[in-house]
Formats: sequence, structure tokens, C-alpha cells
Amino acid sequence: MRGAVLALALACAGLLGSLESRTANAAVSAVDDAGNTVTLPAPAQRVVSLAPHVTELLYAAGGGAKVVGAVAYSDYPPEAQKVPRVGDNRALDLERIAALKPDLIVVWRHGNAQQQLDRLRALHIPLFFSEPHRLDDVATSLTRLGVLLGTQPTAQAAAGAYRRDIAQLRARYARRAPVSVFYEVWDRPLMTLNGQHMISDVIALCGGRNVFAALEPLVPAVSTEAVLAANPDAIVTAAQGATSPDRPLPGLALWQSWPTLTAVKRGNLFAIDGDLLTRPAPRIAQGAAQLCEDLDLARTRDAAAH
Repeated sequence: MRGAVLALALACAGLLGSLESRTANAAVSAVDDAGNTVTLPAPAQRVVSLAPHVTELLYAAGGGAKVVGAVAYSDYPPEAQKVPRVGDNRALDLERIAALKPDLIVVWRHGNAQQQLDRLRALHIPLFFSEPHRLDDVATSLTRLGVLLGTQPTAQAAAGAYRRDIAQLRARYARRAPVSVFYEVWDRPLMTLNGQHMISDVIALCGGRNVFAALEPLVPAVSTEAVLAANPDAIVTAAQGATSPDRPLPGLALWQSWPTLTAVKRGNLFAIDGDLLTRPAPRIAQGAAQLCEDLDLARTRDAAAH
């Protein structure tokens, strides 16, 4: 009897091992943000990331140990700083990428130049295009990458946690009074974002209204006169570190020349940590929480002014 039980246990263990082996070597497929179906003969084991937000997504999806190359500024999580560099979004080191022998390259769809993408395709390595446009797309990206990495449980848990964070913010700010917002990307020349950018989605989440949502293209140039005419309740930009009342706000100092502008008059000039707001990755939930708090402060000041 004991021998029969042992034989059955060994058979079950062998079957389980066989199933795990087949799962590890089974083909996997996921649709990327360009609408392409990316199919790998087995979950990726050597991945190159071509954008900082992609690196964050890969680590959050459970694939950090599989990232063998990344571009400059891939600095989160901290262990990502040790990953070999393969250039930046302006100039990729194609020879270095090829030498790393990746079985998957995750590309920033519009951040990597077309000429570089053409050269990457010549390497005949599967490309997955990443460019989340809406807050909910971050969770979708996590789950899709989890499939390609073979790390679905970790990726799904991360996606679930992110969705809960965003849902809580939506519920909290859904009925707040609207705040008109000018988001400043750059001051020379003066540039903003239209309604198709994820940051505009963050503004809406917080009960804000992007005053230039209707403009084209995605990152349009605007004039100072146009901002003055829009007269936003708040002006927001991204900078290193969050808003601090005891130091100048990078890029926003020029607005002090127009003290009658509502945002200036009420002190509603806000800087949010750029890494938390401009990267379409899970930490954008933290950036959204900070922006929502700032816009709530603007509401309080608006109410006090009336």
C-alpha cells in the first residue's frame, strides 16, 4: 500500500512538473497599444525597455528580473538603476540592444523616433508598443505585459491595486466644484497638453477642466495672451519635487507678471513631482492624488474670494 501511494505521489508530481514545463514554454499573446497582436513562443525571459514608464510597468508587472536593458532615466524602482543602459529616446544603441539578445523589446510608441523603430524591426525581435492614453489604460498595460512575461498573478494584483486607487479618487472628487486648469509643459516656448493626453485625464479625475483640451496636436504651443484670455483658476506644471510655498516654482515664475490673473491672484500655482505625473505607470495614482489636493486647495481659495 505504501509503495502504491508513493508511486501515485511521484506520478502526480511528474504530471504537475510536466504541466508547469508546458505552461512555461507555451506561446503567449497580447495586444499592444498600436493594436498589434504580439505573440511569443514562450513567456519573455530577456526584455529591453525603451522608456522610463515602460521600465516601471515591467517591474510592477513582476518582470523586473527579466529586464536586461533600459534607456536613460529608468530610475524606478531603485533596482532599475542597475540595469545596463541602451541609450535614450533620442538615440538608441542598436548594437548594445542586439548584444543583449532580448526576446522582447517594449517600445514607447511615439517617444522613439520612426527611423529607430525601423532599425529595431530589422533585428527581427518582437516589439510591444506601449503608450497608455487614459488612466485606466495603465491597468490594462500591466495585465497585458504580465501575459507576455508569464507573471500574470503579480501583474493582475498590481492592476487591481491601481484600479482601486483610481476608483477611490474618482469617488472622492466626483462632485467637487469644477476648477479651470492651465497645464504648462514648457515655458519657452509656452506649451501645454490637449484633452487626449493622460494628464488631462488626471485633471478631469480631480474635477478640473483643461482650458486647452480642444487644441491640436497632443502638445500644442500657446501664447501668453491665450492663457490670459482663458484666465484659469489654477496653473499646474511638473517639476522635481512637489509644490513648496517657500521656494520659487520652476517655470511658473513668469506668471507673477500678471497679478490680476485668477490663478496668480489666489496663489494657485502648483508644481507636481514630474515622475509621478508624466509617466503613464502605476505611480501616476500618487501624482493624481497630489494634483487633486492642490485643486481642492484652489476651490477653498475660490470660495474664500467670493
